[in-house]
Amino acid sequence: MIQKKICMLGGFGVGKTSLVSRYVHSLFSDQYLTTVGVKIEKKTVDLGKDRVDLMIWDLYGEDDFQKIRTSYLRGSSGFLLVADGTRRSTLATAIALQETAERAAGHVPFLLLVNKADLSERWEIDDAALAHLKGKGWQVLRTSAKTGLEVETAFADLSRAMLVS
Repeated sequence: MIQKKICMLGGFGVGKTSLVSRYVHSLFSDQYLTTVGVKIEKKTVDLGKDRVDLMIWDLYGEDDFQKIRTSYLRGSSGFLLVADGTRRSTLATAIALQETAERAAGHVPFLLLVNKADLSERWEIDDAALAHLKGKGWQVLRTSAKTGLEVETAFADLSRAMLVS
């Protein structure tokens, strides 16, 4: 059995915990609960001939008053960066967190999840900004913790990328 640590990174209130809950427990709640510190979940994923135990570290959201502790990032095999499509500023936070994560853990696979696709009519993050990141080699998925859109795909894609890196 292969074990991999992944970290959920993003700003305050972007949906990291909701994405983990949707993936691990197939649940979604409209009630917002702030993550204090880190919450760790585990899920086994089957990838053809490989089985991977994912240790999912759901880290508190970064904002102007609270920065991610780099010690949480050490030993990570990959990251899911999360931005809230309805708040443009969260994209800048995700981009900055990618740089922080790379300094702490080295060059490991990551994906950018632009969450809250179920609210796309209220999005502030435009296609041009996402196209720019894709042009730099970033994999970008539009997700919804509420509907489950692309949530399984995100974790599976990251898991496959971690196996080949």
